[in-house]
Amino acid sequence: MKSLENMIKELPPDLRKEVMDFIEFLLSKKKKKKRKKLRMDWAGGLKEFRDKFTSLELQKKALEWWGIEIPC
Repeated sequence: MKSLENMIKELPPDLRKEVMDFIEFLLSKKKKKKRKKLRMDWAGGLKEFRDKFTSLELQKKALEWWGIEIPC
């Protein structure tokens, strides 16, 4: 059976580039950090706005800040 290195050497340059891109993707996927536990220390931080805005209004404003268009 041929080694991986020998098989890659037989590929044309454009396909070698694709193989390299795929390998880099796999390595970066492996290196991703573990997800940390969701912190809730911010909870209640906006309670002074509770009577001024509805949750829907806040959702729409957040989407607007993120540059996401809301369909009418």
